[in-house]
Parts: sequence; structure tokens; C-alpha cells
Amino acid sequence: MSVQATFSATLVDEWARLGVTDAVVCPGSRSTPLTVALAARLRTHVRLDERSAAFFAVGLARATGRPVVVCVTSGTAAAELHPAVVEAHHARVPLIVCTADRPPELHHTGAPQTIEQVGLYAAAVRWEHSPGVPGEEGRTTWRPLAVRAFAEALHGAPGPGPVHLNLEFREPLTGGPGALPPTPAPSVVVTSDGGPADETAASPSFSPPPLRGRGLLVVGATDPEPVDPKAVLALGEHLGWPVLADPLSGCRVTGTIGAADAIARTRPPAPDCVVLLGTPWLSRALGDYVAEAAAGGARVIVVDPFGQWADPLRVATEFHRSAFGAWVAAARRASPAPECEPAWLAGWRAREDRAQGAIAGVLGDELSEPLVARTLSRWAARDGATLVTSASMPIRDLEWYAAPEAEPPRVYANRGANGIDGVVSTALGVAAAGGPAERGGEQGRTACLLGDLAFLHDVSGLVNLPAVPCTFVVVDNGGGGIFSFLPQARELAGPTFETLFGTPPTSDVASVARGFGLPVSEAATPAEFEAAWEATAPPGVPGPALIRVQVPGRARNVAVHDEINEAVRQALA
Repeated sequence: MSVQATFSATLVDEWARLGVTDAVVCPGSRSTPLTVALAARLRTHVRLDERSAAFFAVGLARATGRPVVVCVTSGTAAAELHPAVVEAHHARVPLIVCTADRPPELHHTGAPQTIEQVGLYAAAVRWEHSPGVPGEEGRTTWRPLAVRAFAEALHGAPGPGPVHLNLEFREPLTGGPGALPPTPAPSVVVTSDGGPADETAASPSFSPPPLRGRGLLVVGATDPEPVDPKAVLALGEHLGWPVLADPLSGCRVTGTIGAADAIARTRPPAPDCVVLLGTPWLSRALGDYVAEAAAGGARVIVVDPFGQWADPLRVATEFHRSAFGAWVAAARRASPAPECEPAWLAGWRAREDRAQGAIAGVLGDELSEPLVARTLSRWAARDGATLVTSASMPIRDLEWYAAPEAEPPRVYANRGANGIDGVVSTALGVAAAGGPAERGGEQGRTACLLGDLAFLHDVSGLVNLPAVPCTFVVVDNGGGGIFSFLPQARELAGPTFETLFGTPPTSDVASVARGFGLPVSEAATPAEFEAAWEATAPPGVPGPALIRVQVPGRARNVAVHDEINEAVRQALA
């Protein structure tokens, strides 16, 4: 048996389940695993010339209205498809273009029929992907890959069109398939309301499948326009489902679940359905909990207005392309008679109450990184401040420990690539957007929560400081705190870990800030932190200021997180 044959058979099996009936192939060696799989399952048309084969597929797809698979070998065979790909692009004809390729070790060695095939068709494809040489470790990704290729060809943002899968195969190229990965239950469904739209512009005929059973509404960042928290909470109340809200969503209001990370670690009863609105959470515990529910047959719905397929764990069974507000309204209309027992929502709210009590009990009066995030979120809500947070540990501590508020603060973070680059400048930009001319009144305060390394990483952003009310809250733990949670901290010798990962800075944060003209406050206790926050508030300090929060070392930070998780576990036992 061959892993490559199993991979190819899985793609074809999923395409057949989705309604693909035809494939067009050309003779070639490197494409053997996929060609054999296509011939075994679909009506397969063999053509000798790749250019003609691709136009033959265009005709098939035009006549049937279904995506047609085109499979060729590597090298100039792949290039010969380009004219038909361009035609399909402009004519909105759905094609799944599969080009076989040589494995990485044969590239740039002079091996025959080896050219650069990634990006070969440039802007003429709706989507392209090169998954690499198939391996057993990627079994769970094979069906989602087939589903996305099909969906992008038929439901891409610009309309139907060609997609490109560049598939690397390694010799031997023959062999039979083994057992295929299980099919999702239910099958993946892709629906669309017509694309990104405001809440009033969605098609009135758009109706997602009804939401039934015990479920969860998991809300992440819903940029560019935050979803209405009242509407989301109302949908949850109607369905009898809890709302798990990331601070970035603006929906972590009273009545939602804020301690989802700690609760998920205790593995509460599995839901029948999970709706994922917006950017995925950073919580691995929550992701694993949802993945386990999916493995047990739960329905997992991803909603995104731009078709981003935000499903890093590859567990979604449905993708709904819709504006968030429009989807919430449509889901309410589609689910007139909820089928969830009241105890489901009551149980989650009881867990939230106990978990929040356990978190507060552990944090106590010791100034720790979780306490700083939790406290700063509360102060920002109380004072009407905007909160910007850095990637790495600050965003996680905010996600895991910020308590729900009646009117939560607006929270921003650079979650596009999740890096620590440019946080200082981003916060200053957010603060500059809140000036009197833009808001017609007194300028609001912006707080930026970040670590010592993130602050120093973007220290050039302090050059020629704008006169905006922005308070930098720098958690100084002497290095890269997030690495202490990783296996490297346990498996590498102390000096090696400190040099390569801990990277304690040799520059003093407070001295650097003063050198750029920032007023600096020092805090080593909760009382000093609160005093510093009040002292740097406008109009007393109208421009940027910095609070350096001296917390215990990185090892102690790991211990605090473990203590919180254990306390929640005991509270929910």
C-alpha cells in the first residue's frame, strides 16, 4: 500500500461525494497516484495534449456546471494548461487543476521535467495550494483540502473559476490505497449570502441550516466591523447556548463565558454543534475541546464574510460565507424552535461563575502577568479606554483571564500574523485616531499592554512622539515569557535556553523610555500599579507615558498559570 495512493484516493473520494463526476487526464509518470485514483472513481477522459485537455475540461465544466478535475504530470505539461486556466478565470468556469510535481530534493538539481510550478498561473486562479509530499501525519488534512479546492472553484469570492493544487509525489509512484480517513459527519456544507455585506444588505433568501441540540457560540475578532454583542447574546439565549467571547470580539459582555480556556481544560460535556464566528482563539485547550467534539460527530460551523476558511485544526463541517451580523439574524430566523435543554446553558454559566471565582482566588494580591491583564481590562472598561495588546503572552492572558463586563473595552491586536512587531507604533496609531476632530469631543485614552521584548522590538516608534494619550503598560519579566511554556524550557539546558529563547534584554526598559521623553512610573505591587494608572491619566499626562510593571520571573509565571488551571479544575470537579 502507498501513502501517496491513499492521499490521492481520499481527494477523489471527497470530490465524488461533493458531486464531481468528470476528470481529464494526460499521460505522464509523475501524476500516476492521482491519475489511477481518478480512473477508479470518476468518468475519466484521456487526452494526449495538455493544452487541448484543459480546454476539453472547460467544455465539460461549462456543460455540466460542476467542477472538472484536470490532472497532468510535471514540467512543461503544467505550463500547457495556462491558456485554458486564463479562459476559465475570465469566463468563471470551475476547474480543479492538479499538476504533479517532483519532490523538494529534486528541485534545483537539474532533474528532468522540474520547473517552478507554485504560482505558475499567477492571478488566474481563485486559490492555489502546494501541500507537499503526502505523509501519514497529514491524514486529517486530506479531506479538508479536497473540500476547499471544490468550494473555491465553485464558490470563490469573484465567482466560479479555476483552482490549482500542485501535488508533489516521490518514487515509487505505484501502489494501492489503504484505508481512507473517515468522512466528516455531516458532509461539509458551503453556503453563501453573496459575499461581504453590511447587516442590511445580505440576501433575504440566505438561510443557514437550523441550529439544533446542545451548542456553543464561539466569537473571535469580527473585523472589520465588530458584530453586535446584544444580537449574539440574544441568539445564544434563544438557542439556550452559551456565548464564549474573545475580548477582541467586543462581545465579552456580562452573561457570556470569559473563562473558556480554563473551563475547556476540564473537558465539560461535548456539544452537538459549535459555531465559530470570526478569528480563531489562541487557546489550544479550547481548540482541542472543539476538535474532540468534532471527532465525536459534532457539527462545526465556520462563519466568515470573506471566505477565509478560518479552520486551522481542520475540523469544520460547514463554511458559511456571510457578514457576521447578517448570519446571526439569519440563524435566528432559521431556528424558530430550539431543541436544547435549559440545563445546558445553566451548566455553562455555573462553570463560568466557579471558574471566575477560582481565578480571582489564585491571583489574590500578588502582581502577576495574568493579574495585570485582568485588571487592565477592568480599568479600561471602567474608564472608557481603548486597549491595544501585544501578541505572545499579553494577548493570551487577556483572552484567558479578562472577566466579562457590562460595557467591555474596545480591544485591538495585530492578529493578522500574530507577531510582536510594531506594537508600540500600532498603539500610537490607534490613539491618534481618537482625536477631537474625529470624535467631536475630548480625546479618549489608549492603553497598550505588552512585554519588555515587544516594547524594545519597536522602540523606534518612539522617535518624534505624537502628542496622543497612550499609556504603555510594559510587563517586565526579564525576557520572552511565552517560551517558558514550551518543551524547550524543559528539554534544553538552562544557559542554552536563556541564550536562545529567554533572551533577557540588556537594555533597561525605563531608561530607554525616559530617553525618548516618556514619563515613567514603576510598579511592583497591585497598589503601585493602580496609582501609576491613575497618575498617567489625561489630562494630567496628556501625551504618551509608560508604566513598567515588575513581575516575578518567568518560572513563577508558569507556576501561576498552572495554579489557576488547577484551581478551576477543583472548582468544577
